[in-house]
Amino acid sequence: MTDTHPPAQATLQVEDERVRVTEWRFPPGSATGWHRHAMPYVVVPIAGGRLRMDQPDGSAIESILEFGKPYSRPEGVEHNVVNIDDHEVAFIEVELKSSAL
Repeated sequence: MTDTHPPAQATLQVEDERVRVTEWRFPPGSATGWHRHAMPYVVVPIAGGRLRMDQPDGSAIESILEFGKPYSRPEGVEHNVVNIDDHEVAFIEVELKSSAL
């Protein structure tokens, strides 16, 4: 699937045998690009706003991230995440490696 949005900025913060922690920053209109999560993960918003999660079947889910209000998702989630707000949205993503379980 093709994406014409500018890329969101991912900065690896920590990686060891248990976790991978990445800071994601989304300027307005930017996107992650299509990806499938190979690990379960937790998202902790650090700059709230509206994101659209494009789904493989062509549908989309809008999500409002609130500062400091985390959520988790299982392994296997596939999507493209797009900032549909007029300001930067950012979060910390903590991926849980199998040895952490």
